Amino acid sequence: MTNRVDIHYCTGCHWLMRSAWMAQELLTTFEGELDELTLHPGSGGIFEIWVNGKQIWSREQQGGFPEIKQLKQLVRDEISPQRDLGHSDKKA
Repeated sequence: MTNRVDIHYCTGCHWLMRSAWMAQELLTTFEGELDELTLHPGSGGIFEIWVNGKQIWSREQQGGFPEIKQLKQLVRDEISPQRDLGHSDKKA
């Protein structure tokens, strides 16, 4: 199976850097497990993250941005549910 992440972000809101940072974190964490990660510039305040065609985050629906720990857990749950994320899985 090919694992793909798509991050849709608003250029007018200047969310490119946030999107690129999240992309870098995911590519580093899931090295060898992600086949593709694409940034999609958009407008209208959009910030959405999709994994294998399934939306896992929407700024509009969730009311903000995911913490990186939460994002890694959401991606892991879609591409490799049995995987331990180490410190990212630890409870506070």
